[in-house]
Amino acid sequence: MVTPDSGLAQFFDNWYADMADSPRKDAIEQRHLGLPAWLPSTSLLGWDGIADVTEALKLSADGTLLDLACGRGGYGLEISARTGARLIGVDFSAAAVRQASELAARLGRAADFRLGDLTGTGLQAGSVTGALCVDAIQFADPPEAAYRELRRVLAPGGRAVLTCWEAHDRGNEEVPRRLRAVDLAGGLMAAGFRDIEVQEREGWRTAERALWEEAAALDPGDDPALQSLHDEGVQTLAKFGLMRRVMATATAPAAAGTADDWK
Repeated sequence: MVTPDSGLAQFFDNWYADMADSPRKDAIEQRHLGLPAWLPSTSLLGWDGIADVTEALKLSADGTLLDLACGRGGYGLEISARTGARLIGVDFSAAAVRQASELAARLGRAADFRLGDLTGTGLQAGSVTGALCVDAIQFADPPEAAYRELRRVLAPGGRAVLTCWEAHDRGNEEVPRRLRAVDLAGGLMAAGFRDIEVQEREGWRTAERALWEEAAALDPGDDPALQSLHDEGVQTLAKFGLMRRVMATATAPAAAGTADDWK
């Protein structure tokens, strides 16, 4: 998504506030992504993608899931319901945390949504058994700190799953700067993860194209959330073929490392 280089938290607070008053935007995304009406999308992970992510996390009912950059909370709540795992959602947008908490209350589901950052969750080392980051790792500053934070909070043997986009050519300046920097395999490897796999998800990309085509063609009227969706659709379609849709999975080493590994 297109954002300014500074004031990201404030930008996202406004973005989420606009979405709360835009049922038409939610309906468009839910239709293309195959999401149920109760699950508000804050990114582009579809129903099939949720199944893929859930399987990759390998959570048990006594586990704890961190949904990092959780947005409005729907993805984490669905995965928690499927697995029985305890849910902690972290986001740097107060508006997102508030909406996620309200959604959990409406659904009658237990969850802990709190303010935090991609590079500093505030969680104890080794305190979660699964960590999910949906389409947001590109906003970390610096990027490597987010991978280290995921490694730090995961218990030995815990699983990390990240979804994002990667440039076919990281040297191509037509690709947005933040996405040119995305290297899921490299980031996970440098943070000390093992069993790293990065898989392309062409089916997810097909659904995204259809969504962006509708968004680019619509008349947003005076709805700021629809205006944002429309503008993003126009810009994304112009560079659509420059990126690939990916899901990365990795495991925190089973054996505890040195004390420096947790710093």
